[in-house]
This record gives sequence, structure tokens and C-alpha cells, in this order.
Amino acid sequence: MDMEYRILGRTGLRVGVAGLGCGGNSRLGLGRGKSEDEAAALVHKALDLGVNLIDTAAAYGTEAAVGRALRGRRRDTAVVSTKALPYRDGTPLPAAEIVASLDASLRRLGLTHVDIFHVHAVLPQHYAQMRDAYVPALAAERAKGKFRFLGITESPPFDPAQEMLRQAVLDDCWDVMMVGFHMLNQTPRERVLRATAAKGIGTLMMFAVRNVFSVPGRLQAEIRKLADAGSLPAALADDPDPLGFLVRPDGAASVIDAAYRYVRHEPGCDVVLFGTGDAAHLEANVASILRPPLPAADRARLARDFGALEGVGLDLPDRSARDGRP
Repeated sequence: MDMEYRILGRTGLRVGVAGLGCGGNSRLGLGRGKSEDEAAALVHKALDLGVNLIDTAAAYGTEAAVGRALRGRRRDTAVVSTKALPYRDGTPLPAAEIVASLDASLRRLGLTHVDIFHVHAVLPQHYAQMRDAYVPALAAERAKGKFRFLGITESPPFDPAQEMLRQAVLDDCWDVMMVGFHMLNQTPRERVLRATAAKGIGTLMMFAVRNVFSVPGRLQAEIRKLADAGSLPAALADDPDPLGFLVRPDGAASVIDAAYRYVRHEPGCDVVLFGTGDAAHLEANVASILRPPLPAADRARLARDFGALEGVGLDLPDRSARDGRP
């Protein structure tokens, strides 16, 4: 299948609907013991498949690999997104350190500018403070040509009610937002995505596939716990395959396939981010994102049975959990 492209909100950037996320557990394979050369080759593979949005971050440790992959390629072949984590030991950093993080990211990437620069994993209690301090400082850096568009990302494990993004969508300073959304975490639809679409804010969708879908037994255990607590129908507690209805010849090829397609075709979604450390896995993820929407009856059943859930399947990557990152 050929990559499908769309315009990322009001930015005017033309982006593929599948975007390569360079964090998560795999971190382009670096998290599984692969070399930087192998990680760069994976980025090359993604670009060759038409994936042109590459999302990295200072905290991921993958900027150098992305930079290596981009050397010798025309700059306009990739839309590069990176981020600065605005905390140290849980305390917000001064604006000067966010600017320093931007400069360090550019050095690691080997670029004169990035297309999108995000303030990373902002918690609701710090949003106004960070907005007031960071936006003016970063506007000055944008005027110097260091980045084109300003973004902000939520931290779903620590903000399952999307309180931060619900504040941020009221302001006009953010061009792009990164949103956690998946089949068992549907509440951003009403809380965030309607507003971002109305204001022309581009969306990068993260958390489409988490451990709850990819680790054997995790889904059944989570569903059983929710059913026992009364958050789901009791009949689901003993269902050995609670999302099995999605997998059939005229439906999805697998739960993972369903998870990517569910997010990809959500109104208000611009780009679905996926992570991988393996070329075959990369191809499979892109293929899922490019497939048609799930059948309407399946989406209706997902909304009926799971639409009210909050905070489910929002686990941190293993490395982030060890580091205690927000």
C-alpha cells in the first residue's frame, strides 16, 4: 500500500498518517541492544516506506541515531519532531534550560532546525507556569529559525483525565499536540480531539498500542480486574478473549491490527505514532495503519463496552518507569 498523507492541522506540513515514534520500550531497537547504525537503518526503512514524520526526544536517547539516518538526505524528506522534558526531580525547569535542551537536540540531530519542538509530558498543575515562562522564550528561538512549530505533549499515565490538554486547547500558542488514545482509552475523543480539530491544532496520536494489547495475558487480567470492580460488564470477567470479536475475515487481522486502525480513523487524528526496533514489525505496523476503518458494528461495540473507561492501559515504557520520569 502507498502511504497516505494529510496536512498537519494549521501547520501546513504534509505528513504521512503513520509516524515513526523513536521512544517507547524499543527506542529504534536501542532499548533491545541494537547499535546506532542499526537504529539509523530502521529510520531509513521507514522513510523508504513513505513514513516522513520522525518523532524523537532528548529523553529517548535516539536523536543521534535519527541524525545519522538523515545525513545525506534532503532535509524536506523528513518532518522532524523532538521534545524537551521540562522537569528535574519533579521540579519544573527554568526557560533557559528548555532553550538549552533545544540547542542540544539540534546538535545531536545534526540539523539547523526541527519542524516541531514540543514541551514534553507536561502535568496539569504546572501547565500555566510553563506556558507563561516557556512560550515567550521559545518564540524568540523560533524567530532565529531553530524550529517551525510549537507543540506540547501530555503524560497519560499521570494525567488520565487529560486535564493538561483541556487547559492547553484554550490557548492559541500550540500548533501541535501529542495525545494518548486507544481502544480502551477513548475519553480524549470528547475531551480533547473535538477542540483540536475545531482550532486546527495538529495531533500526533501516541499509545495506540501498549502492553495491554501486546503482552500475552495482560488484556485478560486487566479486563477481569475492571469487571470485578464493576467498571465493565460482569460477563467479561471470564472471557478468555475479550477483544476476539474484532478478529475475523471481514474485520481485523489481529488485536494489534485493530488497535492501529481504531486510532488511525478517529476524527481529529492526524498521525498515528508507532514504535519498533525491527524492520518486519515496522512494515506490519505501517500496513495496519493504512488499512480501512474497523467495521462500524465493531466500533459501536467498543464504544458501548469500553467507552467510559479512564486510565486503562496507559503504562509507561519500561525505561521511563525505571527513571521515574513524569
